[in-house]
Amino acid sequence: MRYWGLALASASVGGVAAKTYKHIAYFSIDGFHGSDVEKYVAVRPNSTIASLLSTGFEYTNAFTSAPSDSFPGTINQFTGASPRTTGVWYDDVWDRAFFPAGSNCTGPPGAEVQFAENIDFDSTLLFSGGINPANLPRTIIDGQCTSVTPHARLRVNTWTEIVTSKGLETAHTDKHPAYDILRGPSGTGLTTGFFPEIQAVPVTVNATIAYDQLHVNAFLDWLDGNVPINSTGSLKGVPTTFGGNFQAVSVAQKTVGYVAGSLDFTPDLLRAIDFVDNSIGQVVAKLTAKGLLKETLIIVVSKHGQAPIDPTLFGEVDPQDVVDATNVDVLFQTADDIALIFLKNQNETQLAVNNLQNASAALKIDDIIFGERLISEGFGNPLNDTAVPDIIVRPQLGIIFTNSKAKIAEHGGISDDDRHVACFVSNPKLKKTQFQNQVNTTQVAPTILKALGLNVHDLMGAQIEGTKVLDGF
Repeated sequence: MRYWGLALASASVGGVAAKTYKHIAYFSIDGFHGSDVEKYVAVRPNSTIASLLSTGFEYTNAFTSAPSDSFPGTINQFTGASPRTTGVWYDDVWDRAFFPAGSNCTGPPGAEVQFAENIDFDSTLLFSGGINPANLPRTIIDGQCTSVTPHARLRVNTWTEIVTSKGLETAHTDKHPAYDILRGPSGTGLTTGFFPEIQAVPVTVNATIAYDQLHVNAFLDWLDGNVPINSTGSLKGVPTTFGGNFQAVSVAQKTVGYVAGSLDFTPDLLRAIDFVDNSIGQVVAKLTAKGLLKETLIIVVSKHGQAPIDPTLFGEVDPQDVVDATNVDVLFQTADDIALIFLKNQNETQLAVNNLQNASAALKIDDIIFGERLISEGFGNPLNDTAVPDIIVRPQLGIIFTNSKAKIAEHGGISDDDRHVACFVSNPKLKKTQFQNQVNTTQVAPTILKALGLNVHDLMGAQIEGTKVLDGF
């Protein structure tokens, strides 16, 4: 049995990071696979990544959330828990307990819950004022019809809330104002946030590098105790924790990808990785100049991978064909290189699955997960959890349920290409060590707390799922 939500039990080997740190600098290179790490170091032996690995722990068999959308992939690392516990399955999904934005919570419950560029005031602008309350889904709380912010969607707390509760400061930057979710249910988890809207940027490598530079500028500003214009909140000094994501590698993978046959980086993909490597190098240089490097644990863990790595496997299937093939009433389908299907009548699940199985060759379906398998494999139970889909459809590797002709790869699915991600930590005092047993990115959350000398047992999701710290800690 493969359990998607939790890391498998592992033995601790190699070096041990016994000390605590004053600062955590964390970065997600979105799309960066575990296999990309060694490939890149081979091409760039004098890179920042190679240098960090020389005094760090590398987890060569690390897996992100299932599904591997950016939202649950991020939440994995901040709560120590999987979608079945956090309630966050995707940035665009259905929930049987919600009502549409602008409604009065009347009529039967059930609505699309989308926390992406759609909740901005104007997603064509980098900065349009943050989240527009009129665009938020609604639900009934204490008898009142209430708009639900992304952070209120979470069912468990974040490590950022624990850090700020101790009077310490946190700073984060990401691709949508919807990453307000990292404030946690209390809304107090981020001292400052910087969220330029990625949707306002053309989907090219050059434009995305320019966008990512905004994040890099924020990292460098925070190290001076400053915040960039259009931030929320302010800082009193260098934050205890700071970090965010890079988009350029993901965009390069989606638009140009890898070389067929050799699976080497294409020039544009290598250029995107070089940019990220240089950017992290600037942060390392500034930490060094300020005398903070030895007091800082640097964490690099990708939110998600990207599928397929092998471009010859790429193919498209119309997502409407999947819906039609069920031959039952479908309330909603989330579709990427996965399909999450919510049925109007859950009693028709087996019928829908039978119909999908009959069409599996035409639809290029590899697996269909439903019923008891959803429970036994750690996804949850749709009969008692309004956020859990009735059916998960896994396509053959490389197949995307889309009509787009603009991409050759995608994430969100549950293949190894989607989920097997880069994961390493570094500090000058660490001994170079590789851990080859399987770990899950949920383990980042309690590891951060332990590295700061805080109580890992305060992390609700990690306690529910029994999530342990990463090996070496």
